[in-house]
Amino acid sequence: MSDTAGTVSGLCPPRFAAVRERFAAHFEQGLEIGARFALCLDGEIILDLMGGYADRALTRPFGPDTLTPVFSTTKAITNLMLARLVGQGRIAYDTPIIEVWPEFGAAGKDYLTLGQMLSHQGGLCGLSEPMTPADWLDWDGICARLAAMTPLWPPGTASGYHPVTIGYLAGEVFRRVDGRSIGTALREDVAGPLGLDLWIGLPESEHGRCAEVRRPPAMPDLGEMTLPRRLAFFTPWASPGGVSPAAYRRFEIPSANGHATAEALARLMNLLACDGVIDGAPILAPGVAAEAARLRISGPDLVLPYTISWGAGFIRNEGLWLYGPGRETFGHSGWGGSCAFADPERGLSGAYVMNRQSAELIADARARALIAAAYEALNREN
Repeated sequence: MSDTAGTVSGLCPPRFAAVRERFAAHFEQGLEIGARFALCLDGEIILDLMGGYADRALTRPFGPDTLTPVFSTTKAITNLMLARLVGQGRIAYDTPIIEVWPEFGAAGKDYLTLGQMLSHQGGLCGLSEPMTPADWLDWDGICARLAAMTPLWPPGTASGYHPVTIGYLAGEVFRRVDGRSIGTALREDVAGPLGLDLWIGLPESEHGRCAEVRRPPAMPDLGEMTLPRRLAFFTPWASPGGVSPAAYRRFEIPSANGHATAEALARLMNLLACDGVIDGAPILAPGVAAEAARLRISGPDLVLPYTISWGAGFIRNEGLWLYGPGRETFGHSGWGGSCAFADPERGLSGAYVMNRQSAELIADARARALIAAAYEALNREN
């Protein structure tokens, strides 16, 4: 093993020996700096591998307390928090957004529902008016821009991935229904009570545990440059910037700046794999997980270069096969490699986090190889 690999450690029963070998091989091949991969079955962590380093200087081991930025895998957490509101009867997926956010109805968006918005059908994948990257830290200002914006395509007719804006859209709906931000509700109602080490809006007291990310050498190849793709990814203001790392970590962007351990993500996603129950506690109402995963739209995405089947914010596995062989499996991935998924047919969930990003937005080869090896091990027992 190379000197950048550190020591692979963690929970690994003999049946998952091939998964450990694949995990270690990624370090030996120079594909990782630090990483962690965890699986949860029926509420129990059955695999939890970690290795490498949390910092680019290779001095701080990547350990059980290392928090990793998970970029768009944050959306899985956000989608679950919206599902929780749906299960509580406080909003429905077919509720028009204007019922809780009247200003949002401007410019022909008055009929867009929560389910359509979460499945990236709103035509608001990026902001069309110039601003500075630091303006993303003005929550009310960004929400006002989105409410006034003319959609880039007729809402409800196609999906076009909203890499950053969906966090503000979902977060503002959540705030108007619940009265709290998603990050606050996550901490108070779910992560805190369940002991899950995951955050949207990271307190400064936790910053010392964060992994340092090595960005990829290039942006992802999205194919032909269209207006939706340019606004989503390639304007000078397409993503937050111009502030200190500490300020960015503290701010809540429910689409992009979550921090988590793989173990916590795997346990959280087990709620969705086990019909809302974790450690015997019903966190989601029965049937809500299936409703969140139900197909909302399928077809060529106007932003990502894939044909995608979307649930209420979740990427459905069938077609892309990002998360193993299960047709009912769903989840979300983050720029550079991270992912979290739920397989309700098996009661299985999993998560992969890392701090060396690839140029992939959702189809990272490392995550797919680990998930495939895990399913091969599980299938051998059946």
